[in-house]
Amino acid sequence: MSPAPSEPALRRTTVNDLDMAYLELGSGPLVVLLHGFPDTAWGWSPLMADLAGAGYRAVAPFMRGYAPTAVPADGLSPMSAWVADVLALREQLAGDEPSVVVGHDWGAFAAYGVASHAPHAWRRVVTASVPPASVMGERAGDYDQLKRFWYQYLFLQPAAEAVVAADDFAFLTRLWSDWSPGLDASAPLLAVKDALRDPANLSAALSTYRCLYDQELAGPQFADHALAVFLPHPQPTLYLHGADDGCIAADVLGPTQQALPAGSAVQLIAGAGHFLQYEQPAVVSRLVLDFLGAPA
Repeated sequence: MSPAPSEPALRRTTVNDLDMAYLELGSGPLVVLLHGFPDTAWGWSPLMADLAGAGYRAVAPFMRGYAPTAVPADGLSPMSAWVADVLALREQLAGDEPSVVVGHDWGAFAAYGVASHAPHAWRRVVTASVPPASVMGERAGDYDQLKRFWYQYLFLQPAAEAVVAADDFAFLTRLWSDWSPGLDASAPLLAVKDALRDPANLSAALSTYRCLYDQELAGPQFADHALAVFLPHPQPTLYLHGADDGCIAADVLGPTQQALPAGSAVQLIAGAGHFLQYEQPAVVSRLVLDFLGAPA
């Protein structure tokens, strides 16, 4: 018998009329892992290997607009569509079987949305680096957090694509450095640049921010999915946050614990910033697997 593969396989499917690429590894109950910005599904590879080794089927999609997933016909990638895409993908792969969703950064927001929109579909939730919308809403006017979110206001400008793409995406290199000080991100940034190299891909990725600040841009197609992102979810949730996160300060842990449902836990990850799954992969895997337990 040949050994089980240790590297994810790249596969494709169609969800909501979108050609979506995703990574897959292992067999068993489904765990869907969602990346954020500026990142790709490849960042989940270490956790996917550990999940597969524990008896789970790990699937990590490239979110709409991030190559090799297609750019939508309207060129937009609103959070409401992320929620709809993930729900459609889970239904394709798992049917009625309850699953687990894991999300980082924008992927965390999508995880909150899918868990709220379809509570029967998910038994547990794991999120990292971005707390629930209710916690972030409390900080909407906080001066220090507004300074940390300076890049979002740049993304709303017409010149944003040119600024971000200049000098082989030097902007993204600096952003990763600010968010995860000390991390050598040269390898993961190669995948990020490949995912956003085409101007249409970059515009789609930036449109997630633009649609957040102008909800009318996304249109009414997934209106109920947009609302779900801001509603509480009932599933026990593990929330992880890097102690040195340069995007969102680690003092969100207390409010996050209060905002999450019964059975939830929060964990500060020492020696990690925003991209904690790259910086402390063994710690992240241990915490996630302990929280999920053995596959049913």
